[in-house]
Amino acid sequence: MARLQPLPPSTTPELKPHFDFFLGTLGFTPNSVLTMQRKPKLAQALAVMNAAVMDPDGEVDLGFRRLVGHVVSKVSGCLYCQAHTLLGAKNFGVSDAKLADVWTYASSPHYSAKERLALDFALAASSQPNAVTDAQFVELQQHWNDGEIVELLGVVAMFAFLNRWNDTMATPLEAVPTALAQDALGAQGWNAGKHGA
Repeated sequence: MARLQPLPPSTTPELKPHFDFFLGTLGFTPNSVLTMQRKPKLAQALAVMNAAVMDPDGEVDLGFRRLVGHVVSKVSGCLYCQAHTLLGAKNFGVSDAKLADVWTYASSPHYSAKERLALDFALAASSQPNAVTDAQFVELQQHWNDGEIVELLGVVAMFAFLNRWNDTMATPLEAVPTALAQDALGAQGWNAGKHGA
């Protein structure tokens, strides 16, 4: 059960342009942002950061960036963000097979060696304490350029914030990401947990 209920988008009209960003990427304004709008500057800052981290002009594929966010969210245990990142990845062209294998990316034929290195990096960077090694970073640099690495780490850092926010608030999951996550990963044990209705 949500610890704070999301407020209607009309509560803070000045945030509409930021809410519209999420309409374009997810098809709805997330309950996380609707809860956060109690402090409009915080919701605005998140929307600006999200727009920068998920910039369509970036070098890393938009769908893959969402998969990076999913791995980060899996490490932290945030079921809300796991569902959202799957939906975002699907919306940006990631195949159902790749979504279903995201938890087993290390052995999946649907992931390239380059993608595995990036997801290993996300896993290590989101661990507590941070588990990125110098050797891992050097190997990453052999396949990803510096700008791409900054984009990948931007995703890791943003989801670290979102994971803590949504797990602490027990943000209620919306129907569309819940259904997608259940279809993609339900057989592997995914469920909405405290974020369910």
